[in-house]
Amino acid sequence: MEVVTPIHCLREPGGHMKQRQILITGGAGFIGSHLADALLARGHRVRALDALVPQVHGEARQRPEYLSPDVELVVGDVCDGDKVRQALDGVDAVFHFAAAVGVGQSMYEVAHYTAVNNLGTSVLMEALIEHPVERLVVASSMSVYGEGLSRAPDGRRVPGGQRPLEQLSAGKWELEGPAGEPLTPVATPESKPPELSSVYALSKFDQERLCLILGRAYDIPTVALRFFNVYGPRQALSNPYTGVLAIFGARLLNGSPPLVFEDGLQQRDFVNVRDVARACALALDAEDAVSRVINVGSGRAITVREVARALAEVMGRPGLRPAVTGRYRMGDIRHCFADISLARDLLGYAPEVTFHDGLTELSSWLEHQVATDRVAQARAELEARGLTV
Repeated sequence: MEVVTPIHCLREPGGHMKQRQILITGGAGFIGSHLADALLARGHRVRALDALVPQVHGEARQRPEYLSPDVELVVGDVCDGDKVRQALDGVDAVFHFAAAVGVGQSMYEVAHYTAVNNLGTSVLMEALIEHPVERLVVASSMSVYGEGLSRAPDGRRVPGGQRPLEQLSAGKWELEGPAGEPLTPVATPESKPPELSSVYALSKFDQERLCLILGRAYDIPTVALRFFNVYGPRQALSNPYTGVLAIFGARLLNGSPPLVFEDGLQQRDFVNVRDVARACALALDAEDAVSRVINVGSGRAITVREVARALAEVMGRPGLRPAVTGRYRMGDIRHCFADISLARDLLGYAPEVTFHDGLTELSSWLEHQVATDRVAQARAELEARGLTV
């Protein structure tokens, strides 16, 4: 039986968990809406601030059907100070999820990503200086690590740097040490130094640092959670820059094979959105997590090619085997999967949804969805700008 370290929670006199009015920026999105469900189930009141951007929510920009009717939706941009202050009225805690998401797109829509992620967080923090809350939880990303941690043949731990473009142009994908020695990927802990290899990664690192720095300065207890590859129902299937499983699902729904960069043997950590929502809810009350950066993943490595095959299998399309491009996309990394020891210790978190069960749930949801496959368009955008090798 697993032993979970006890956490200290914010409780009212008498030992009852405190009910709060909670704001989720980006709360109408994929992860935000699942978190809203988890918080409502715990008796909290939830408000969502969301711009309902067309790339995620479609041109109609309507309230998504999956968003609980118990969520109060404020439609507005996180860069709009007046709208942010309106959304903060009466709020006890904030989950900051509003962000432009996508490594590849961030490399050419630089001003947009910097505005939404960096400026939007700055606007929120200025509002929180005027309206402090009991807890701020900011969604960061595994992308800040760049390459994950590796082990050299002599046992040394190596914080993988960026692979040389000359190596990638030659189709040599694996990480190598200074003398060309092979490196073995290992689970990446929070102590690994950041290696910011995309505009998106830079902006997510800025988000977490802005929140932690100003949270400490203004006595706003703040926790930064670094999400790994989150998957599950409600992902924006027509957004070619969303999570890889949603992109694969959109391709498979349209009778096309998933496109896989490099050789498909790059390793990732896929964590179910319900596990992520639970970790976020735990962070609301975990006192020992304040001012910390914490990984939220499954703790399990799996190759992208294996993921594509597994999804095709559960969707009943095993003949649509992944199409391996043999190309590198600027900003991509080779291997990164989570060491979740700190989340276990500080949050009492342990993943509960197996990858097979999560894929089965995703497949059942996909059966009732319509997706526009924009992967070829996105790939052309990258190639036109010289962002693939």
